[in-house]
Amino acid sequence: MVSPYQPEGAAQISKDGKVAYAQITFGVPFQEMTPGDVKPLVAVAKEAAGDQLRVELGGGIISLADEPPANISEIVGVVAAAIVLYFAFGSFLAMLMPVVTALFGVGLGMSGIALFSHAMDVPEFASMLGMLIGLGVGIDYALFIVTRYRTGITRGLAPEEAATQAINTSGRAVLFAGGTVCISLLGMFVINLNFLNGMAVAASLVVLITMLAAVTLLPALLGLLKVRVLSRRQRRKLAEQGPQTGQAKTFSARWAVIVERRPEIIAALALVVMVVLAVPTLSLRLGFSDQGNNPSSTTTRKAYDLLAEGFGEGSNGPLQLVAVVKSPADSAALDTLVAKVRTAEGVAQVVAVPAAPDVKLRIVQLVPKSSPQSEETSALISRLRGEIIPDAAKGSSLEVYVGGTTAISDDFADALAGKLPLFIGVVVLLGFLLLMLAFRSFLIPATAALMNLVAVAASFGVLVLVFQWGFGSDLLGVGKGPIEAFLPVIMLSMLFGLSMDYQVFLVSRMHEEWVRGADNATSVRTGLAETSRVINAAAIIMIAVFGAFVLSGERATAMFGLGLAGAVALDAFILRTMLVPALMHLFGKANWWLPRWLDKRLPHLAVELPDEPVPAAGRVKTVDLKDDDRLVPSGGRP
Repeated sequence: MVSPYQPEGAAQISKDGKVAYAQITFGVPFQEMTPGDVKPLVAVAKEAAGDQLRVELGGGIISLADEPPANISEIVGVVAAAIVLYFAFGSFLAMLMPVVTALFGVGLGMSGIALFSHAMDVPEFASMLGMLIGLGVGIDYALFIVTRYRTGITRGLAPEEAATQAINTSGRAVLFAGGTVCISLLGMFVINLNFLNGMAVAASLVVLITMLAAVTLLPALLGLLKVRVLSRRQRRKLAEQGPQTGQAKTFSARWAVIVERRPEIIAALALVVMVVLAVPTLSLRLGFSDQGNNPSSTTTRKAYDLLAEGFGEGSNGPLQLVAVVKSPADSAALDTLVAKVRTAEGVAQVVAVPAAPDVKLRIVQLVPKSSPQSEETSALISRLRGEIIPDAAKGSSLEVYVGGTTAISDDFADALAGKLPLFIGVVVLLGFLLLMLAFRSFLIPATAALMNLVAVAASFGVLVLVFQWGFGSDLLGVGKGPIEAFLPVIMLSMLFGLSMDYQVFLVSRMHEEWVRGADNATSVRTGLAETSRVINAAAIIMIAVFGAFVLSGERATAMFGLGLAGAVALDAFILRTMLVPALMHLFGKANWWLPRWLDKRLPHLAVELPDEPVPAAGRVKTVDLKDDDRLVPSGGRP
């Protein structure tokens, strides 16, 4: 421990003598420390405080003492999802099955991550990420299958037949959707960073196991419960009135008719909302959170503020100029550099660390006037590298590098930003090819790719509004600052996968009608009417699960939770329920067009098998009874 009252710690006392700090070095690596190791230290230090002395502790290790209780977010998310499921199904047993399936898959996935970590570097954050996405997709996948099973039961199928049909239709869609999520996550390998690779494999492993649980464990549970997945009222209605025939007159069915009648207005309205939300993304600034973003009640935040008060905001993130001095000319150039840096704009303090004789390495400590997260500090780093250092080193062989936590954060953000276009291109292309293979269409996957980009832009716009511009950040207990540098890569991979999920579930039902011989308008209307309710319920569940992670108390985790919850809400309620079906009505039969030469060369993959054989005749225009009790030809106007 270096005390401010020792000769080597003299610079650790502020000019007014009111703030001082001591530096503590632990004898074990950071990753081996636990909250139980840190809390006694905090307690001992706090004992010294009194009327004339205030003591706060900061630093990465001390933050372990401020961690909230484990699993609070997960418990809140699961309870909220269970409540939504109960209202959606009206049955306790039906609600229980998706929750049990998801928890089983996630638990097994966490064990898989622990085993996998012995073979590959896996960041600690991967467990939280795996649990986050595993709970969301696990409950959703089971929801789609249980819903299809319940539909089969109400239409008079025997339990075994209903389970077979559910797995052969929605189960296929689950496998396809889960595969797209895994592919999107594994797209992080394009970035070629070890910690992202480990995170991609870990999260994909959890998704894979929850997906397999949905098509193995869940059917077994359905076999045990049989018709008890229906509520008592539904079972009584089935016994009294017999199997349900035709499409129920639900709000979803009425909404599907409205979209069919006014596709231009609905498409324009949805597009305006998404574009407005996406505008703040143009101001996106990548960086890293520090303890200045912690809740104001934590000791780490109080220590951060005290250091800023006594030594300036930049004291929480000093820079290091590391120089290699090979000759007297280099030494003179370094002296010139130190003099220039002292007078440079944005510099609060410059201290050249004394070097031992015959050592070529020199270190200069530089404290900026601005905080580590501010744009002014990033601009200072750019000026040092691009102007000040090259000018001072002219005529010598002096090599100077700018280091420190803030510089590392900037470099990491720049490296990731430079690889984002390639990453987005690879993920979008793979998603396009998979959807083209599944739906034998060129326009549907192209529309899906565009919608995914729009959803991502809008969700990042929400993050910029809250975390970068500060709208509502106080309510979440997080301060303003840049968006985490690694967030775009991880969120993009997850959002592309989740967006593909809803696209697959929506369009597969439309494609099923198209394969059975219905025309485009009937296919789109039927698919929207029968899937929008379950997609919206699935979205509410995901929003509950992801939104619960805002309660984690960690800024990065709160960003993930809010970003994913917002993206799912926009994707399900605006894109898949409004914009996509409206555009498909406008495009007409062109939705299902694919060049013949390409159709012959592509392998056939059925995402959902139709319940009935395809009619031998051509497309069938159905006649449907609308809300105004007039007969309207499908695709026409009343």
